Amino acid sequence: MSKTHWLALAAVPGVGGVTFRRLVERFGSVEAAFDAPEDELLQVPRFTQDMIERMRAISLDALDEEWLSLSQEGLDVLTWEEEAYPANLRDLRDAPPLLFVRGSLAQEDALAVAIVGTRQPAPASVEIAEMLASELAGRGLTIVSGLALGIDSAAHRGALTAAGGRTLAVLGSGLRCIHPRENAELAEEIAGRGALLSECHPNTPPKGQLLMARDRIVAGLSRAVIVVEAGAKSGSLDTAARAQRQGRLVFAVPGSPGTEALLAGGAERLDRPHRSQRPVRSDDIDWDALSRRIEAAPAAPALPEKQLSLWD
Repeated sequence: MSKTHWLALAAVPGVGGVTFRRLVERFGSVEAAFDAPEDELLQVPRFTQDMIERMRAISLDALDEEWLSLSQEGLDVLTWEEEAYPANLRDLRDAPPLLFVRGSLAQEDALAVAIVGTRQPAPASVEIAEMLASELAGRGLTIVSGLALGIDSAAHRGALTAAGGRTLAVLGSGLRCIHPRENAELAEEIAGRGALLSECHPNTPPKGQLLMARDRIVAGLSRAVIVVEAGAKSGSLDTAARAQRQGRLVFAVPGSPGTEALLAGGAERLDRPHRSQRPVRSDDIDWDALSRRIEAAPAAPALPEKQLSLWD
């Protein structure tokens, strides 16, 4: 397998996971797609003349040098074809063909739970997110979140407080463009106890559409998603919606407009109903039972999403 060909195809604007799969299904490999006649490439749905011209114009030699530079920097690139590619994510129809990785992935990361929420949480919600992450990480679950300020940061920090706790951060930017900058130090800690992940080329700055696109990866890496606090239009609700479409478990902590909407829509409560007038406490949750529920949750394929170029 040549990662150079994967990097090249990912650099073509408009080519995302669905088109990658169609090309591999038709031609057998990404390398074979590069050598395929133009008329056959045009028979692949959504693969256009412009995409062919852009693909043909890419210098594979230059990408060989790029790949070497990434390796020397400690960045890895994983494709669907590699065993190290996250198992929960691999079979989703819109899974990213490439993941850029800083840090290390482990087999136990297949037992993962996402903890997400608002960037401007109440102090009690920060404590809850840290508690959830620490307790679940201490029971062997990997904590997934998006490195944003607020609940995401609290989830990552909570996981890092657990003995042997692992956490994965999914970026809406490239790995050379840590966003937000305030979390640069936290990102370093995460890379040492898990991994930073992105579907974008490492030089890609943060963009709104990429920050939204990462929601499907956060959900796809996880057996379940827990929303701690969210506004009525929070991005965390998009993560929860993606998780529901993927067949994941969705839990919500009551007490905020977004989480109350999730509960009304079928998400599971994370506390006991008669205690909903005060913040969730550790003894409100049967941690071992919750861990077992998450570990037993099945993975399910997702519906295709709008594709994005990975190198925009």
